[in-house]
Amino acid sequence: MSESGSLRRKWTNRIMLILCGCAAGLCILILALIVGYTIANGISYFNIDFLTNVSKPVGEVGGGMRDEIYGTFILVGLASLIALPVGLMAGIYLAEFGSPAVASVVRFIADILAGVPSIVVGVFAYALLVRPMHSYSALSAGVALAIIMIPVVARTAEEAMRLVPNSMREAALALGINRWRAVLGVIMPGALTGIITGIMLAVARIAGETAPLIFTALGSAFGVQGLNQPIGALPLQIYRYALSPYPDWQQQAWAAAFLLMILVLGINIVVRTVSRRKSM
Repeated sequence: MSESGSLRRKWTNRIMLILCGCAAGLCILILALIVGYTIANGISYFNIDFLTNVSKPVGEVGGGMRDEIYGTFILVGLASLIALPVGLMAGIYLAEFGSPAVASVVRFIADILAGVPSIVVGVFAYALLVRPMHSYSALSAGVALAIIMIPVVARTAEEAMRLVPNSMREAALALGINRWRAVLGVIMPGALTGIITGIMLAVARIAGETAPLIFTALGSAFGVQGLNQPIGALPLQIYRYALSPYPDWQQQAWAAAFLLMILVLGINIVVRTVSRRKSM
């Protein structure tokens, strides 16, 4: 092997490592700029009144987003209530019961659903629920968010269950346990950390969605009035206040963006911590 060829490979390797490092550094820089800019603009307007007071009309000083915070938790909880059973059962089917051909089709559909733009999901939920009900509602918003959440839960649950050693399956079946009891009593507890990680990632994904809520939740200035009525949420209020020409509303939009960012970052930190403990 010639010396020139060896030298060329070394320089090629160094150049590619430098380019990869620059790309990674650029990603970190972009994230740091977004987080830093949001903190700089939002933390000064973030206070107890913002968390405990309701929104006020234009011209009145103060106000907060108490109802929108409640609405966000209600919508995330409602979407989780719908999506978790469906997603977990789909993941169990893909990992344990589905034939290769059928499981491949279901997996392909789940991957396509995960890539559908959220605004398309919002339009679908509008046609499916809002128009027949003749009203925007928390229920339709929860269904829209659940549709986004289902493929994430299903695919992560499947991958987590596939990581469980086959020896555990064989040992459970050797004891005479039915297959479904082996899945519920042995395989799922073994994959519980990965399943919880996927659920938290799915929750973080839907917590900041705005487009589906425009077509389903609409927003409300009267607080939470029921699942069949319009409801406010942090992402929706951020969108509206940020577009308004009023400085007070723009300041509250930054504070809400700061709060939403803290919630999403907190979920991601928990996910990383759980994943790190699993790998140790």
